[in-house]
Amino acid sequence: MSNSNKASGGLQGYAVLVTGGGTGIGMACAAQLAADGAAVTISGRREEVLAQAAEKIGAVADNGGSVQIVAGDVTDEASVEAMVSKAREPTGKLNGCVANAGGGGIPMPYDKMDQEEFLRVLNLNVLSTMLCVKYTLPHMVAAGGGSFVAMSSLAGHITHRWFGAYCVSKAGIEAMMRNCADENGPSGVRFNAIRPGFIATEIMEGVPRDSDVYRSYVENTPMNDVGQPEDVAQLARFLIGPESRWITGQAINVDGGHCLRRGPDFTPFLG
Repeated sequence: MSNSNKASGGLQGYAVLVTGGGTGIGMACAAQLAADGAAVTISGRREEVLAQAAEKIGAVADNGGSVQIVAGDVTDEASVEAMVSKAREPTGKLNGCVANAGGGGIPMPYDKMDQEEFLRVLNLNVLSTMLCVKYTLPHMVAAGGGSFVAMSSLAGHITHRWFGAYCVSKAGIEAMMRNCADENGPSGVRFNAIRPGFIATEIMEGVPRDSDVYRSYVENTPMNDVGQPEDVAQLARFLIGPESRWITGQAINVDGGHCLRRGPDFTPFLG
């Protein structure tokens, strides 16, 4: 895979867990971290996907950086604990976590919302982030400080009609990061969230480029385009690294200015 910026180092000796690291934004984050010297552990549900990603990430790893994989389910507590344990193996400590794993749901209005589907999305996004905090925090405190980066969304603070539990879950992640930042500042552990807009990843291939939905994204984006996974990865690397030592409790947009206008129109996706 390509790395849009030349590796600059600065993360030598860092151990970082990236959940959902086998594809898209997560893989780009892991690649950027490994290129700058971090010992990165990527997790996901499918071992074969992780192995393919690790090969690509390994090809751009630099400055002593490395990558290893661990399969697991971020909504399962024992599984998350095992991921964190694996992430500590390269250095014996943990310096950061990019809690990227998550997902959306079936577009539908709230009066048609299925309870099981609503809770599934909340578990996938909010519960998984909480479990990552629970099991990474003690190790970051023990390391003398660290950085936790959660993946929110434009939908976490700008209305996205018909997105159901997704908007609620991303807003919940942001509230969690603010509380965690407030609670753990004295320990030197920072908590921030990233709000991607439309990023050209595998999951967004479900939005046809000739559709009204896609046009609604571009028309509401001042920069008149969609983002790339590397755009998010550059920010994640900054937030993990020492350069952002005085930044905590923030939710930062990577959306080409989309938040200045309005959310996309997914009405055509309603069944």
